[in-house]
Amino acid sequence: MAIVDIHGNPLEQKTLRESQTSRLAELRGEYADHPSSGLTPARLAGILKSAETGDIKAQGELFQDMEEKDAHLLAEMGKRRRALATVEWAVVPPRNPSAVEKAECEWLNEVMHDLPDFEILLFDLLDAIGKGYSCIELDWRRYGKEWIPQAFNYRESSWFQLDAATRTELRLRDGSQDGETLTPFGWITHEHKAKSGYLSRAGLYRVLAWPYLFKNYSVRDLAEFLEIYGLPVRLGKYPNGASNEEKATLLRAVVNIGHNAAGIIPQGMEIDFKAAANGSHDPFDWMVNWAEKSMSKAILGGTLTSQSDGASSTNALGNVHNEVRHELLQSDAKQIETTLRQYLLYPLLALNKAGDRDMRRLPQFKFDLVEAEDMAMYAEALPKLVTAGMKIPLTWAHDKLRIPLPGKDEAIMSAEQLPTAEMAAARVAVMKAETAPTDALDDLAEDMANDWQPVATMVEGPVQQLLASCKSLDEFRARLPELIPQMDATQLAEQISRGLFAAGLAGQTGAA
Repeated sequence: MAIVDIHGNPLEQKTLRESQTSRLAELRGEYADHPSSGLTPARLAGILKSAETGDIKAQGELFQDMEEKDAHLLAEMGKRRRALATVEWAVVPPRNPSAVEKAECEWLNEVMHDLPDFEILLFDLLDAIGKGYSCIELDWRRYGKEWIPQAFNYRESSWFQLDAATRTELRLRDGSQDGETLTPFGWITHEHKAKSGYLSRAGLYRVLAWPYLFKNYSVRDLAEFLEIYGLPVRLGKYPNGASNEEKATLLRAVVNIGHNAAGIIPQGMEIDFKAAANGSHDPFDWMVNWAEKSMSKAILGGTLTSQSDGASSTNALGNVHNEVRHELLQSDAKQIETTLRQYLLYPLLALNKAGDRDMRRLPQFKFDLVEAEDMAMYAEALPKLVTAGMKIPLTWAHDKLRIPLPGKDEAIMSAEQLPTAEMAAARVAVMKAETAPTDALDDLAEDMANDWQPVATMVEGPVQQLLASCKSLDEFRARLPELIPQMDATQLAEQISRGLFAAGLAGQTGAA
């Protein structure tokens, strides 16, 4: 039975032996045209419009130039693309897995964790956030009886075009009108939906191209402003009757002296330096800041996580913006998970594990994006809720606190192991007490508390009996008055009198 890919296309054996692009020498020898040079609004509009018709070469090269020429854009997009590299992941089986599905999932986890430079693969796939798509060519190698990717080769976005009929299928540019279809099992093709629309319009750089252009205009104008307004005005004076050659010599000297800080002029002529013209760089700064904030909003969902504007950069607002970034991270993760499931997990199983497969029962690639809840809050609330009668599953509590359930024969912490920490806290309390100044009323209160021990001992037995006979805390609280007749009122009154006498005496002598 023929091996087919996730779309039903059959595997060609040559795909496992050589890469598809190795047969397209013209692509490897191609140099970028750098369309960002001399970019104007009209030219930018033309590049974007051509991409909509399927010619995405110039758009891909422009997006590459934007990253190279704009440090802020590169930094913000780098944050977005590198975020998933720090997140734990695993291959998990489908719901209610069979023994075979569990075994295959374990095998995939072993293979995936041994893959070379997997973090770089994630980074390259997320290039699709800005460009709409990212194509990674697989380099397969046979290890024993298993076919495993030896390398993941990123291919430039300008190497591809869209089919003329639907404008949705990526193909290699081979000089033909429709291009060459990507070979099954040869590619990981990630199409990222940063916005809705045709594939050529789905990338985030379509939105960022305009702030990038306006920022470049502002930076260029600022440079001209600094060159003109940062230098004093030079006036050359020539005597009456000067020849045209002498005038030209003086003009060259006036122009060059601004850059060279040196020059020569004929005797009888002079150069007068005037104060630099008045002007402000504020409009250019405002335009640059607007462009960069627009980029940050589009890439990260906010500006407070990336830059400070002084007035509005509060901690509370920064936390809100971080939550927005987490939502973007979840969206990026889900799209990457689908791509890896279709173009990496499935090929590994199809090439190495025999059997006809139900596409609905494929294992899934999952990022662990669940954040741990506030442990202190749960430690206080859960015992109260359980006492109130709520039935809380143990697995739910472990998931919320991000505490894994122990494995078989794995050592676990117990309450008997906790006194060590309590003793440390007690030692700290003793040290504080030894260094704290003594207070007469505090000493009196401590003595009174010690004197109450006989009274407490007197009722300790009845209290324990009452507690054992009660079914709830409310019942115990309601029946406490039953113990009053069993207490010695004379001893109780004596204790209260002694306390009042000692307190009054301390007040009269100024001991307090």
